[in-house]
Amino acid sequence: MKVHWYALLSCCLMFTVLAGQVQAEDTYSKPQELLDQSVVVLKRFAVNEHVSSFVELSKTAKAIFVVPKMLKGGFVIGGSGGSGVLVSRDAKTGVWSYPAFYTMGAISIGLQIGGESSQMILVIMTEKGMDSLLTSSFKLGAEVSVAAGPVGTGAKAATADILAYTLAKGAYGGATVEGAIIKTKDKWNSDFYGQKVTTADIIVRKIVTNNAADPLRQAVVDLAGGTL
Repeated sequence: MKVHWYALLSCCLMFTVLAGQVQAEDTYSKPQELLDQSVVVLKRFAVNEHVSSFVELSKTAKAIFVVPKMLKGGFVIGGSGGSGVLVSRDAKTGVWSYPAFYTMGAISIGLQIGGESSQMILVIMTEKGMDSLLTSSFKLGAEVSVAAGPVGTGAKAATADILAYTLAKGAYGGATVEGAIIKTKDKWNSDFYGQKVTTADIIVRKIVTNNAADPLRQAVVDLAGGTL
């Protein structure tokens, strides 16, 4: 019996250390850093032949969610975490919204070997997927369907609410975005816009603006069409 308790305690300690590493290494010091890196990632995905369907699908997407740095790692118990930014396209005008900030994270148990920092973009394809991002927290694969973005030019095969594209280096086994939890980063939203706001205030009601986000919005327009 003691052996089982020791094993459980060891797993808990590993989980605590891993979670701390993910939080510490992924955190940007301010929203502008996340925005700047998101522009870099968008341009990188746009010219990468391995995710070429991303460009095609982006042209009909409801929204685009960028996680410039998604840290994964561990052994037996693995974790992943990152800060993300969302911009949404107005269905009537084609105007891209100002950004809303989020965190994305998950813990998985299984064969996890090594560590890796990846870049991820979620392409929001349906109203259901869009509605989920207007809540304070939701789980991918539970409330909404999520699938890996089709490789090459297979955009017609895309049927999920949200499609996930990832570029990464390093060795890592067993990673999946299904089960990941996305939460609003309320303090960053308030800090960036200088007042307390919800994601719906930013994305739907459009009551706030900040020109510091225009390079990101322009990068999305260049990629997916629409306008500022």
